[in-house]
Amino acid sequence: MTYSVMARLKRFRDDLSGNVAVIFTLALIPIMTAVGCAVDYTMATRMRAKLQAAADAASVAALAQKSPGFTAAAAMTSNGSVAAAVTDAKNVFNANMNGIGGYTLSSLTATVTKTGIKLASNVQFTATVPVVFLKILGFTTVTVTGSSSSSGSLPPYLDFYLMLDVSGSMGLPSTNAEQTRLAAINPDNYSQYPNGCTFACHFTTQNACGNSSQKYNTNGYCLGYSLSRTAGNSGNSPVTSCPTDGTSACIQLRADAVGYAVTQLFITANSSAKVSNQFRIGLYPFIRYLYTYFALTSSINGSTTNSSTINYAAANLATLLDTGANSNLGSGGTHFENAFPSMNSLITSVGDGSTWNNTLPYVFLVTDGAQNYQTQWNLGWSGSNSPTTLDPALCTTLKNRGIIISVLYIPYQPIQNPTTFANSEDFYANANIPYISPVLQNCASPNFFFTANTPADITTALNAMFNAALKSAHITN
Repeated sequence: MTYSVMARLKRFRDDLSGNVAVIFTLALIPIMTAVGCAVDYTMATRMRAKLQAAADAASVAALAQKSPGFTAAAAMTSNGSVAAAVTDAKNVFNANMNGIGGYTLSSLTATVTKTGIKLASNVQFTATVPVVFLKILGFTTVTVTGSSSSSGSLPPYLDFYLMLDVSGSMGLPSTNAEQTRLAAINPDNYSQYPNGCTFACHFTTQNACGNSSQKYNTNGYCLGYSLSRTAGNSGNSPVTSCPTDGTSACIQLRADAVGYAVTQLFITANSSAKVSNQFRIGLYPFIRYLYTYFALTSSINGSTTNSSTINYAAANLATLLDTGANSNLGSGGTHFENAFPSMNSLITSVGDGSTWNNTLPYVFLVTDGAQNYQTQWNLGWSGSNSPTTLDPALCTTLKNRGIIISVLYIPYQPIQNPTTFANSEDFYANANIPYISPVLQNCASPNFFFTANTPADITTALNAMFNAALKSAHITN
């Protein structure tokens, strides 16, 4: 009997089969708690992702072009907070979370600041998400936070000073084919140019071209320019501009091609503007002197047939070719030594482009690059007419002030049928061509040297210069 009791007690003590249920029951509580916590955490994470997406959208939208904040920042004349953008950021956040439940927003803050041309936004949120399983551990909610930052740039306010060479060499026809056309009809200096003169002689003073040297009696006037306006066809009405080469209406000169390209530049500028009055453009032709042909203006969307607009002025650039009668431009040669100091004085301030009254200036030099110190007035000539190249130090003065110089080099089409007329001017001009490009590259700011050989190239290059300026302004500022 005693043995039997003792044996049963030992068997009960050693039997572990009942412990499995006890152990499972005890382990079930933390397991279920862990699973519940994971569920609550997953729900909170999903909600945070929705809130974060709303914050991301808000920080980006606050700086979006044409948004209320962007417009307000563009109108600011100083740095600081952009209140309209702050309001817009919060509105965008709330709109994105509209209709979404399962959270309580504790705080929402937004900051948008303008510093120069740069914009920066930041949106921060704090929210609570209710829990179910974590209540076992004494929690009723989970707090989630997040932030989103974005940066952007205002459109730069830029001034473009178009420094346009209208010296005699820009009166050359724009292509070899146009040179041939003019040579066939031009009576100027026929005794020296029996194969035809390709210079469009612009001097309007009587006896500028003596009858003894003309192919026929011109009463002492040079006819090259006037004939280029009708293509030599007496039935044509004279034009003041010739935007296209190879037409029966006129013979295009290089100044015509530049004028047309400038009118196309206005179209590009108008289509590129992000805010009103973002760009101002002025026309500053030069011969002996730099002349304010049309001062800086943001009104660049006028008609080429309305004489009060800069568009008309550009289209008719060829009318400013050296006539020997325009005292504003002077006459004879190409005088960079006067033009650059005048331009330097004309640009009175150099801003960073951050506001309409703190503009960043660009000088667009459009030239064939031949320096010529000769002068002329009332048919009185002085100085050498042998061309050379400009002094790059003239450009350095402007660049040292932070003014960006963009150069469009329009190479000489070598003069056809050169003669020894005027101390072999033609031969000197042709021989000078190889030396021009390196000097102009030295004059230009880095990455702002362009070359155009044809009328179409001139238009393309001017647009490329403009786009390069926009890119540079964004990077610089």
